[in-house]
Amino acid sequence: MAHRHATVAVIGAGDFIGAAIARRFAAEGFIVFAGRRNGEKLAPLVDTIAAAGGRAEGRSLDARREEEINAFLQEAEATAPLAVCIFNVGANVSFPLLDTTERVFRKVWEMGCYGGFLAGREAARLMLPRGEGAIFFTGATASLRGAVGFSAFAAAKAGLRAMAQSAARELWPQNIHVAHLVIDAGVDTAWVRERLRAREGEAAVAALPPDRLMRPEAVGDAYWALYTQPRDAWTFEQEIRPYGERW
Repeated sequence: MAHRHATVAVIGAGDFIGAAIARRFAAEGFIVFAGRRNGEKLAPLVDTIAAAGGRAEGRSLDARREEEINAFLQEAEATAPLAVCIFNVGANVSFPLLDTTERVFRKVWEMGCYGGFLAGREAARLMLPRGEGAIFFTGATASLRGAVGFSAFAAAKAGLRAMAQSAARELWPQNIHVAHLVIDAGVDTAWVRERLRAREGEAAVAALPPDRLMRPEAVGDAYWALYTQPRDAWTFEQEIRPYGERW
C-alpha cells in the first residue's frame, strides 16, 4: 500500500458512487476522508473499509458552506498530506421550467457548482506548496447539454465543468491534475431503479440486462485510472457510459 501516508477527500460520499470511490482509493492504501450531509450514514462505509484493513473517517459536511469545506480539508491535511480531492455532490432534480422555484434553482447551483468551486479552491491551496496533487469533479450528461426539466441541474453542472476547465488550465502547469468525469448514464442505485420502476413498471426493472446501468464500482475504477495517469498524458475530461447507452 504505497499511499498509506496520504489522504483522499471524497466530498459527496453517498451510498453508491461516493462510497465506491472511497473503497477504491482505500484499497490502494489512502486514508479516506468522506463527507456528506448526515454524516452518521457513513458508519457502514467506515466499517467496511476498516474491516478490509484500511482507514476512513466520516464527517457531516454541507458542501455549500465555505467554513465547513475548509475545516474538512484542513482536517484531512492534518492527518496526512492531501493527495486527491474528489467532488462528487449530485444535486440532480427535475422540474418543468415554470415549476422551478428560485429556491430550487439557487440550492441546486450552490450544491452542484458553488460547492465544487469551494472544494477545488481549498484543495489547491493545500496542494500547491507541495507542487503535486489531483482534483477531480464528477459531471453528468447535463454537464454537456440541458434536457427538458433539468434547467437547474444543467446550469449547475455546466458551470462546474467550466470552472474545472479554468482550474485545469491554471493548475496543470503547477503539477496539479484537474479532471472532469462525465457520467453519461444511469448509475445502478436505488434512486435510479425507483425512477425506472415508477416510469416503466416493475417488469422493466426486472428485465434490465447485465451492465445496462453503470456499476458504482466502475466509477471508482475510472477515477483510479485518472489518478494513475502519467503526467505526459493527463486527461482533462473523460466520458463514461455503458455499452448499451444511446448517445
